[in-house]
Amino acid sequence: MKIKDLETPAILLDLDIAENNLRTYQALCKENGKKLWPMVKTHKSTALLKKQLEMGAKGALCGTVDECEMATAAGAKKVMYAYPPANTKNIQRLAALAKKTEVIVRLDNLEAAQLLEEVADKEAVTFYYSIIVDMQFHRFGVAADKVVAFAQEMKAYPRLKLYAISTHPGQVYGCTTQEEREAVAKLECETMAKAAADLKAAGFDNFYVTSGSTPTFMLTVADPAIQIYHPGNYIYHDAIQMALGSAQEKDCALTVLATIVSHPSEDVFICDAGAKCLGLDQGAHGNAAVKGFGVVKGHPELTIYGLSEEVGKIKIEGPTDLKIGDKIQIIPNHSCSSANLTSWLIGTRGQEVTNEIEVDYRGNSHKKS
Repeated sequence: MKIKDLETPAILLDLDIAENNLRTYQALCKENGKKLWPMVKTHKSTALLKKQLEMGAKGALCGTVDECEMATAAGAKKVMYAYPPANTKNIQRLAALAKKTEVIVRLDNLEAAQLLEEVADKEAVTFYYSIIVDMQFHRFGVAADKVVAFAQEMKAYPRLKLYAISTHPGQVYGCTTQEEREAVAKLECETMAKAAADLKAAGFDNFYVTSGSTPTFMLTVADPAIQIYHPGNYIYHDAIQMALGSAQEKDCALTVLATIVSHPSEDVFICDAGAKCLGLDQGAHGNAAVKGFGVVKGHPELTIYGLSEEVGKIKIEGPTDLKIGDKIQIIPNHSCSSANLTSWLIGTRGQEVTNEIEVDYRGNSHKKS
């Protein structure tokens, strides 16, 4: 089947582009002696994680316990949970995984550590942990100058073993210039290098430094400060990455296929893909460089300026050859959100449809009892 023959809306994954993205990032890690543990929340797909593992990824960073279970079943030898767990039921599920693989839990507070210790002791397992370092993003994390004190306090929990220190340079998603992106990357490396040096001076050793974001990866992968990288969006890329300068249109693997269904005025089209395909994201942390709700491939004269749940409003700003019935491919602002809005991606190569890829680990998509 050809792409042009598909029903719409549909969410497409260009497998040639996605595989090239995976190869590029994996090769850079290999060249620089780094480990790649991709962030699974981007795709939430067993099939795509297996592809990443086949290409050389050794572990996975997960945003949910469901994803941790999926990564373990897929064969990941190291599974890192990105956030402090504070729910005993969730911790019990992590403990079950710790009997099968190395589970590393990120922490920034002692209350969660106490809950982990209690479950680990009861289940006779060891949890590894990574201290979340706040590099001025001010979401999760311990201030860099307090990491040693936190590590000292963690000695009170014998079932928890220090594995790493980790950060996420999330503020990069608010950058509008290359200089700003470079400044965040510089801060990422300097913050983690200082925190690691302080820990070593205090007698802690044999730990990793982990970090990751797609927009800073290329700028930091050669720096010795970080040993494990956790990019997520790199498999797809999207319009936000284009606005940040970390990807070009040719790097964007995930698109939303839509049909123009109405032409209510000379300067407006309506398409049959809305917020339930494209999402309403215009930059997770605010970004003035993002225009509209996606980029229409091959049509710079079009701007998606408004979304209802099932339809999109497109402004025409220049000559166009499109008409009602024509199909367009839209690069979403945030591909992670679009992928999470469907149960199946349509795999393509060139103009051919090749297969369907299940997005099988979306939130609460698996019964817990």
